[in-house]
Amino acid sequence: MKRTHASATAVALASLVALSLAACGSDNATGDSSASSAGDETASTLTGTLNGGGSSAQDKAQQAWIAGFQTSNPDTTINYTKSDSGAGRKGLLDGSLTFAGTDAALSVDDEIATSSTVCEGGQAIDLPVYISPIAITFNIPGVTELNLSADTVAKIFSGAITTWDDPEITADNPDATLSGAITVVYRSDDSGTTKNFTDYLAKAAPTVWTYEASNTFPVTKDTFQGQNGTSAVVQGIEAGTGTIGYADASAVGDLGTVSIKVGDEFVAPTAEAAAAAVDASSRDTEGRADNDIVIKIDRTTTAAGAYPAILVSYLAVCDTYATAADADLVKGYASYAVSADGQDQAATAAGSAPISDTLRTDVQAAIDSITAKG
Repeated sequence: MKRTHASATAVALASLVALSLAACGSDNATGDSSASSAGDETASTLTGTLNGGGSSAQDKAQQAWIAGFQTSNPDTTINYTKSDSGAGRKGLLDGSLTFAGTDAALSVDDEIATSSTVCEGGQAIDLPVYISPIAITFNIPGVTELNLSADTVAKIFSGAITTWDDPEITADNPDATLSGAITVVYRSDDSGTTKNFTDYLAKAAPTVWTYEASNTFPVTKDTFQGQNGTSAVVQGIEAGTGTIGYADASAVGDLGTVSIKVGDEFVAPTAEAAAAAVDASSRDTEGRADNDIVIKIDRTTTAAGAYPAILVSYLAVCDTYATAADADLVKGYASYAVSADGQDQAATAAGSAPISDTLRTDVQAAIDSITAKG
Protein backbone atom coordinates (compact mmCIF):
# COMPACT_ATOMS: atom_id res chain seq x y z
CA MET A 1 0.00 0.00 0.00
CA LYS A 2 2.51 2.62 -1.18
CA ARG A 3 1.64 6.28 -1.49
CA THR A 4 3.23 8.16 -4.33
CA HIS A 5 3.58 11.36 -2.36
CA ALA A 6 3.53 12.50 1.28
CA SER A 7 1.31 15.22 2.55
CA ALA A 8 2.97 18.41 3.64
CA THR A 9 1.92 17.60 7.16
CA ALA A 10 3.66 14.24 7.13
CA VAL A 11 6.86 15.72 5.74
CA ALA A 12 6.88 18.51 8.27
CA LEU A 13 6.24 16.08 11.09
CA ALA A 14 9.06 13.81 10.04
CA SER A 15 11.38 16.81 9.94
CA LEU A 16 10.42 17.83 13.47
CA VAL A 17 10.83 14.24 14.68
CA ALA A 18 14.26 13.98 13.11
CA LEU A 19 15.38 17.21 14.80
CA SER A 20 13.93 16.45 18.22
CA LEU A 21 15.11 12.85 18.36
CA ALA A 22 18.68 13.94 17.80
CA ALA A 23 18.49 15.52 21.22
CA CYS A 24 16.48 12.74 22.89
CA GLY A 25 18.04 9.48 21.74
CA SER A 26 21.70 10.40 21.48
CA ASP A 27 23.96 13.39 21.02
CA ASN A 28 23.45 13.25 17.25
CA ALA A 29 21.25 10.24 16.62
CA THR A 30 19.81 11.40 13.33
CA GLY A 31 22.79 13.28 11.99
CA ASP A 32 22.84 16.82 10.62
CA SER A 33 19.68 17.85 8.83
CA SER A 34 20.02 19.36 5.37
CA ALA A 35 17.62 21.47 3.37
CA SER A 36 15.60 19.76 0.67
CA SER A 37 15.48 20.93 -2.92
CA ALA A 38 12.24 22.73 -2.15
CA GLY A 39 14.17 24.96 0.22
CA ASP A 40 11.49 25.07 2.92
CA GLU A 41 11.60 21.48 4.21
CA THR A 42 14.23 19.56 6.15
CA ALA A 43 15.33 16.16 4.88
CA SER A 44 15.05 13.30 7.34
CA THR A 45 18.26 11.55 8.33
CA LEU A 46 16.58 8.64 10.12
CA THR A 47 17.91 5.31 8.85
CA GLY A 48 17.46 1.64 9.65
CA THR A 49 14.92 -1.17 9.71
CA LEU A 50 12.14 -1.99 12.15
CA ASN A 51 10.44 -5.38 12.17
CA GLY A 52 6.99 -5.51 13.67
CA GLY A 53 4.01 -7.80 13.60
CA GLY A 54 0.91 -9.04 15.34
CA SER A 55 -2.65 -7.74 15.26
CA SER A 56 -4.47 -8.40 12.00
CA ALA A 57 -7.00 -5.71 12.95
CA GLN A 58 -4.20 -3.12 12.82
CA ASP A 59 -2.89 -4.23 9.43
CA LYS A 60 -4.59 -1.61 7.22
CA ALA A 61 -3.55 1.15 9.60
CA GLN A 62 0.01 -0.19 9.78
CA GLN A 63 0.32 -0.21 6.00
CA ALA A 64 -0.91 3.39 5.89
CA TRP A 65 1.59 4.44 8.57
CA ILE A 66 4.42 2.60 6.84
CA ALA A 67 3.66 4.28 3.51
CA GLY A 68 3.53 7.77 5.02
CA PHE A 69 6.56 7.32 7.26
CA GLN A 70 8.81 5.76 4.62
CA THR A 71 7.86 8.45 2.10
CA SER A 72 9.08 11.12 4.52
CA ASN A 73 12.01 8.99 5.72
CA PRO A 74 13.30 7.28 2.56
CA ASP A 75 16.29 5.62 4.24
CA THR A 76 14.08 3.60 6.59
CA THR A 77 12.33 0.27 6.16
CA ILE A 78 9.37 -0.70 8.34
CA ASN A 79 8.09 -4.26 8.08
CA TYR A 80 4.79 -5.40 9.59
CA THR A 81 3.58 -9.00 9.38
CA LYS A 82 -0.04 -9.52 10.35
CA SER A 83 -0.78 -12.67 12.35
CA ASP A 84 -2.47 -12.27 15.72
CA SER A 85 -1.95 -10.20 18.83
CA GLY A 86 -0.49 -13.06 20.84
CA ALA A 87 2.16 -13.71 18.21
CA GLY A 88 3.03 -10.01 18.18
CA ARG A 89 3.52 -9.81 21.94
CA LYS A 90 5.52 -13.03 21.93
CA GLY A 91 7.77 -11.68 19.16
CA LEU A 92 8.45 -8.46 21.07
CA LEU A 93 9.28 -10.35 24.25
CA ASP A 94 11.58 -12.91 22.61
CA GLY A 95 13.42 -10.20 20.67
CA SER A 96 12.39 -11.32 17.18
CA LEU A 97 10.29 -8.15 16.70
CA THR A 98 11.18 -4.54 17.49
CA PHE A 99 7.55 -3.63 18.07
CA ALA A 100 4.23 -5.44 18.24
CA GLY A 101 0.68 -4.60 17.25
CA THR A 102 -1.68 -5.95 19.87
CA ASP A 103 -5.39 -5.57 20.56
CA ALA A 104 -4.85 -6.58 24.19
CA ALA A 105 -2.48 -4.67 26.46
CA LEU A 106 0.56 -6.39 27.90
CA SER A 107 -0.16 -8.14 31.19
CA VAL A 108 1.53 -6.55 34.21
CA ASP A 109 2.42 -9.67 36.20
CA ASP A 110 3.57 -11.77 33.26
CA GLU A 111 4.58 -9.95 30.08
CA ILE A 112 5.79 -6.64 31.49
CA ALA A 113 7.43 -8.35 34.46
CA THR A 114 9.55 -10.51 32.16
CA SER A 115 10.36 -7.81 29.57
CA SER A 116 13.45 -6.30 31.23
CA THR A 117 15.90 -8.65 29.49
CA VAL A 118 14.80 -7.88 25.96
CA CYS A 119 14.25 -4.22 26.89
CA GLU A 120 17.83 -3.68 28.05
CA GLY A 121 16.93 -3.33 31.72
CA GLY A 122 13.85 -1.20 31.00
CA GLN A 123 10.42 -2.58 30.29
CA ALA A 124 7.83 -3.02 27.58
CA ILE A 125 5.09 -0.39 27.38
CA ASP A 126 1.74 0.01 25.62
CA LEU A 127 0.97 2.93 23.31
CA PRO A 128 -2.71 3.20 22.26
CA VAL A 129 -2.66 4.06 18.55
CA TYR A 130 -5.77 2.49 17.01
CA ILE A 131 -9.41 2.68 18.09
CA SER A 132 -12.04 0.70 16.24
CA PRO A 133 -15.46 -0.81 16.79
CA ILE A 134 -15.74 -4.58 16.78
CA ALA A 135 -18.59 -5.25 14.41
CA ILE A 136 -20.99 -8.08 15.19
CA THR A 137 -21.55 -9.07 11.60
CA PHE A 138 -23.87 -11.54 9.90
CA ASN A 139 -25.02 -12.96 6.59
CA ILE A 140 -28.79 -13.18 6.24
CA PRO A 141 -30.24 -12.73 2.73
CA GLY A 142 -32.24 -9.51 2.52
CA VAL A 143 -31.18 -8.22 5.94
CA THR A 144 -28.46 -5.59 6.35
CA GLU A 145 -29.03 -4.34 9.90
CA LEU A 146 -30.18 -5.83 13.18
CA ASN A 147 -30.78 -4.44 16.66
CA LEU A 148 -29.65 -6.65 19.53
CA SER A 149 -29.27 -6.15 23.27
CA ALA A 150 -26.09 -7.27 25.02
CA ASP A 151 -27.97 -10.18 26.62
CA THR A 152 -29.23 -11.36 23.24
CA VAL A 153 -25.75 -11.15 21.72
CA ALA A 154 -24.36 -13.13 24.65
CA LYS A 155 -27.04 -15.81 24.26
CA ILE A 156 -26.24 -16.17 20.54
CA PHE A 157 -22.50 -16.51 21.11
CA SER A 158 -22.92 -18.88 24.05
CA GLY A 159 -25.26 -21.11 22.05
CA ALA A 160 -28.36 -20.42 24.16
CA ILE A 161 -30.17 -18.88 21.16
CA THR A 162 -29.89 -21.09 18.09
CA THR A 163 -32.44 -19.78 15.56
CA TRP A 164 -32.94 -16.39 13.97
CA ASP A 165 -36.67 -16.32 14.68
CA ASP A 166 -36.10 -16.56 18.44
CA PRO A 167 -38.52 -14.17 20.23
CA GLU A 168 -35.65 -12.18 21.78
CA ILE A 169 -34.31 -11.36 18.32
CA THR A 170 -37.63 -10.70 16.59
CA ALA A 171 -38.86 -8.44 19.42
CA ASP A 172 -36.20 -5.84 18.55
CA ASN A 173 -36.42 -6.44 14.78
CA PRO A 174 -40.15 -6.61 13.93
CA ASP A 175 -39.64 -5.56 10.31
CA ALA A 176 -36.94 -8.11 9.46
CA THR A 177 -37.70 -11.48 7.89
CA LEU A 178 -35.78 -13.91 10.07
CA SER A 179 -35.71 -17.71 10.08
CA GLY A 180 -33.33 -20.65 10.06
CA ALA A 181 -30.47 -21.87 12.20
CA ILE A 182 -27.70 -19.64 13.53
CA THR A 183 -24.07 -20.56 12.81
CA VAL A 184 -21.53 -18.74 14.96
CA VAL A 185 -18.10 -18.04 13.40
CA TYR A 186 -15.35 -17.18 15.89
CA ARG A 187 -11.58 -16.62 16.04
CA SER A 188 -9.75 -19.86 16.76
CA ASP A 189 -6.34 -18.23 17.28
CA ASP A 190 -4.92 -16.13 20.14
CA SER A 191 -6.78 -12.94 19.37
CA GLY A 192 -6.95 -9.54 21.03
CA THR A 193 -10.20 -8.97 19.14
CA THR A 194 -11.62 -12.02 20.92
CA LYS A 195 -10.41 -10.72 24.28
CA ASN A 196 -12.10 -7.37 23.72
CA PHE A 197 -15.30 -8.97 22.46
CA THR A 198 -15.53 -11.44 25.34
CA ASP A 199 -14.70 -8.63 27.77
CA TYR A 200 -17.68 -6.72 26.38
CA LEU A 201 -19.94 -9.76 26.82
CA ALA A 202 -18.66 -10.46 30.35
CA LYS A 203 -19.26 -6.90 31.52
CA ALA A 204 -22.37 -5.91 29.51
CA ALA A 205 -24.21 -9.24 29.94
CA PRO A 206 -22.80 -10.75 33.15
CA THR A 207 -25.87 -12.85 33.98
CA VAL A 208 -25.75 -14.54 30.57
CA TRP A 209 -22.07 -14.68 29.64
CA THR A 210 -20.43 -16.66 32.43
CA TYR A 211 -16.93 -16.75 30.94
CA GLU A 212 -14.04 -14.40 31.68
CA ALA A 213 -12.47 -12.21 29.02
CA SER A 214 -10.03 -14.36 27.08
CA ASN A 215 -7.73 -14.23 24.06
CA THR A 216 -9.21 -17.57 22.98
CA PHE A 217 -12.94 -17.98 22.35
CA PRO A 218 -14.31 -20.12 25.21
CA VAL A 219 -17.31 -21.82 23.56
CA THR A 220 -17.24 -24.76 21.16
CA LYS A 221 -20.38 -26.34 19.74
CA ASP A 222 -21.25 -28.39 16.68
CA THR A 223 -22.90 -25.33 15.11
CA PHE A 224 -19.86 -23.09 15.75
CA GLN A 225 -16.99 -22.62 13.28
CA GLY A 226 -13.50 -21.56 14.34
CA GLN A 227 -11.39 -19.56 11.87
CA ASN A 228 -7.79 -18.34 12.13
CA GLY A 229 -7.52 -14.58 11.69
CA THR A 230 -9.85 -11.70 10.85
CA SER A 231 -9.99 -12.35 7.11
CA ALA A 232 -10.86 -16.02 7.61
CA VAL A 233 -13.68 -15.13 10.02
CA VAL A 234 -15.16 -12.71 7.49
CA GLN A 235 -14.81 -15.26 4.70
CA GLY A 236 -16.48 -17.89 6.87
CA ILE A 237 -19.45 -15.59 7.49
CA GLU A 238 -19.68 -14.72 3.79
CA ALA A 239 -19.56 -18.39 2.77
CA GLY A 240 -22.57 -19.40 4.86
CA THR A 241 -26.19 -18.41 5.31
CA GLY A 242 -27.47 -17.50 8.75
CA THR A 243 -23.91 -16.99 9.98
CA ILE A 244 -22.79 -14.46 12.58
CA GLY A 245 -19.39 -13.52 13.96
CA TYR A 246 -17.27 -10.64 15.17
CA ALA A 247 -14.43 -8.74 13.48
CA ASP A 248 -12.77 -5.36 13.28
CA ALA A 249 -15.28 -3.13 11.54
CA SER A 250 -12.78 -2.24 8.82
CA ALA A 251 -12.89 -5.81 7.53
CA VAL A 252 -16.59 -6.64 7.24
CA GLY A 253 -17.25 -5.17 3.80
CA ASP A 254 -20.88 -5.59 2.67
CA LEU A 255 -21.94 -7.97 5.43
CA GLY A 256 -24.79 -6.96 7.73
CA THR A 257 -23.96 -5.38 11.07
CA VAL A 258 -25.60 -5.27 14.50
CA SER A 259 -26.47 -2.12 16.39
CA ILE A 260 -26.13 -2.92 20.10
CA LYS A 261 -28.35 -1.53 22.82
CA VAL A 262 -26.70 1.18 24.93
CA GLY A 263 -29.03 2.72 27.47
CA ASP A 264 -32.31 3.23 25.65
CA GLU A 265 -30.91 3.42 22.11
CA PHE A 266 -29.33 1.08 19.59
CA VAL A 267 -25.89 2.24 18.43
CA ALA A 268 -24.18 1.18 15.21
CA PRO A 269 -20.45 0.30 15.03
CA THR A 270 -19.02 3.56 13.70
CA ALA A 271 -15.72 5.33 14.28
CA GLU A 272 -17.53 8.20 15.99
CA ALA A 273 -19.35 5.82 18.35
CA ALA A 274 -16.06 4.06 19.19
CA ALA A 275 -14.42 7.40 19.99
CA ALA A 276 -17.36 8.28 22.26
CA ALA A 277 -16.84 5.03 24.18
CA VAL A 278 -13.15 5.85 24.71
CA ASP A 279 -14.08 9.33 25.95
CA ALA A 280 -16.37 7.67 28.50
CA SER A 281 -13.58 5.39 29.74
CA SER A 282 -10.71 5.77 32.20
CA ARG A 283 -7.08 4.63 32.34
CA ASP A 284 -5.86 1.35 33.79
CA THR A 285 -3.03 2.47 36.08
CA GLU A 286 -2.84 -0.50 38.47
CA GLY A 287 0.76 -1.71 38.58
CA ARG A 288 1.67 0.21 35.44
CA ALA A 289 4.41 2.79 34.91
CA ASP A 290 3.48 6.33 33.88
CA ASN A 291 4.64 5.67 30.32
CA ASP A 292 2.54 2.48 29.99
CA ILE A 293 -0.81 3.83 28.75
CA VAL A 294 -3.76 1.45 28.80
CA ILE A 295 -7.43 2.36 28.39
CA LYS A 296 -9.87 0.74 30.83
CA ILE A 297 -12.87 0.55 28.54
CA ASP A 298 -16.24 1.17 30.16
CA ARG A 299 -18.27 -1.64 28.59
CA THR A 300 -21.43 -0.66 30.50
CA THR A 301 -21.51 3.01 29.57
CA THR A 302 -24.87 4.55 28.77
CA ALA A 303 -23.32 7.67 27.24
CA ALA A 304 -25.29 8.86 24.23
CA GLY A 305 -23.86 7.62 20.94
CA ALA A 306 -21.19 5.39 22.54
CA TYR A 307 -20.47 1.90 21.15
CA PRO A 308 -18.68 -0.06 23.91
CA ALA A 309 -17.87 -3.22 21.91
CA ILE A 310 -14.60 -1.67 20.79
CA LEU A 311 -10.96 -2.51 20.72
CA VAL A 312 -8.20 -0.12 21.62
CA SER A 313 -5.16 -1.51 19.88
CA TYR A 314 -1.61 -0.78 20.94
CA LEU A 315 1.93 -0.48 19.71
CA ALA A 316 3.87 -2.50 22.26
CA VAL A 317 7.47 -1.33 22.39
CA CYS A 318 10.42 -1.27 24.75
CA ASP A 319 11.15 1.92 26.65
CA THR A 320 14.88 1.13 26.39
CA TYR A 321 16.76 -0.11 23.32
CA ALA A 322 20.35 -1.24 22.83
CA THR A 323 21.36 1.67 20.60
CA ALA A 324 20.33 5.26 20.07
CA ALA A 325 19.65 4.47 16.42
CA ASP A 326 17.07 1.83 17.37
CA ALA A 327 15.48 4.10 19.97
CA ASP A 328 15.28 7.04 17.57
CA LEU A 329 13.73 4.99 14.80
CA VAL A 330 11.08 3.50 17.10
CA LYS A 331 10.31 6.99 18.42
CA GLY A 332 10.06 8.38 14.90
CA TYR A 333 7.69 5.69 13.66
CA ALA A 334 5.52 5.73 16.78
CA SER A 335 5.35 9.53 16.64
CA TYR A 336 4.07 9.37 13.08
CA ALA A 337 1.45 6.73 13.98
CA VAL A 338 -0.05 8.94 16.73
CA SER A 339 0.29 12.22 14.84
CA ALA A 340 -2.80 13.92 13.42
CA ASP A 341 -1.67 12.99 9.92
CA GLY A 342 -0.95 9.37 10.85
CA GLN A 343 -4.32 9.01 12.56
CA ASP A 344 -6.08 10.54 9.55
CA GLN A 345 -4.30 8.11 7.24
CA ALA A 346 -5.41 5.18 9.42
CA ALA A 347 -8.98 6.49 9.49
CA THR A 348 -9.02 6.68 5.69
CA ALA A 349 -7.49 3.23 5.23
CA ALA A 350 -9.23 1.35 8.02
CA GLY A 351 -12.20 3.41 9.20
CA SER A 352 -10.67 3.74 12.67
CA ALA A 353 -11.39 6.55 15.10
CA PRO A 354 -8.55 9.08 15.49
CA ILE A 355 -7.30 9.37 19.07
CA SER A 356 -8.15 12.57 20.92
CA ASP A 357 -5.71 15.45 21.27
CA THR A 358 -5.55 14.79 25.03
CA LEU A 359 -4.65 11.14 24.55
CA ARG A 360 -2.16 12.07 21.80
CA THR A 361 -0.33 14.41 24.19
CA ASP A 362 0.02 11.66 26.79
CA VAL A 363 1.10 9.03 24.26
CA GLN A 364 3.67 11.38 22.75
CA ALA A 365 5.12 11.97 26.20
CA ALA A 366 5.46 8.20 26.62
CA ILE A 367 7.17 7.95 23.21
CA ASP A 368 9.55 10.73 24.19
CA SER A 369 10.56 8.69 27.25
CA ILE A 370 12.02 5.92 25.08
CA THR A 371 15.79 5.90 25.36
CA ALA A 372 18.94 3.92 24.66
CA LYS A 373 20.84 1.75 27.13
CA GLY A 374 23.40 3.63 29.13
